[in-house]
Amino acid sequence: MNQVPFIAVEGPIGAGKTTLATMLAAELNMPVLKEIVEENPFLDKFYQNIDEWSFQLEMFFLCNRYKQLGDTESQLIRQGTPVVSDYHIYKNLIFSERTLKGREREKYRQIYHVLTDDLTKPGVIVYIKASLETLLARIAKRGRSFEQAMDEAYLQQLIEDYESAMASLAVTEPQTTIITVDGDAMDFVAEPQHFAAIVAQVKERIT
Repeated sequence: MNQVPFIAVEGPIGAGKTTLATMLAAELNMPVLKEIVEENPFLDKFYQNIDEWSFQLEMFFLCNRYKQLGDTESQLIRQGTPVVSDYHIYKNLIFSERTLKGREREKYRQIYHVLTDDLTKPGVIVYIKASLETLLARIAKRGRSFEQAMDEAYLQQLIEDYESAMASLAVTEPQTTIITVDGDAMDFVAEPQHFAAIVAQVKERIT
């Protein structure tokens, strides 16, 4: 890979994105970019009433991720510093396509493209694929209060949406390599050999 390595870790809620991104960054000696989640003032309201608070929630995430990635691009990537991120900006469309409807969805799409079309995209996506059972167990373990009342049907739909999104990115961003991690079979936290296998795959694609 000739360009500066830019690695994004992705997957549904509870997949372990931030954990794996942090581990990869430490192993590869790269800075890690972590998305703002709990600081979103609309999260509690969203999980209580998705239809009412979706647009505010999604706009907060989009604007904050845009600012984070813009700063990362100018301060690190363009200066030759490789980066590991615990999200891909495309996740905004994954979530908004499910939560927004009608005119709000169309307005959001327009704003998304205006803000993100010229951002540097990751050269490697590490996609953690996991079942509903695994995601629920991990969500319960980390204990975020606003996630405990999450609708299981919403999470299951999100799993399917991520599958579709990765297939779409494989076509629309052919320069990006997608590494799929089986989150049900691989415990990259408890099993060093599982993490080592992921690291090997990443190194193969950035060197």
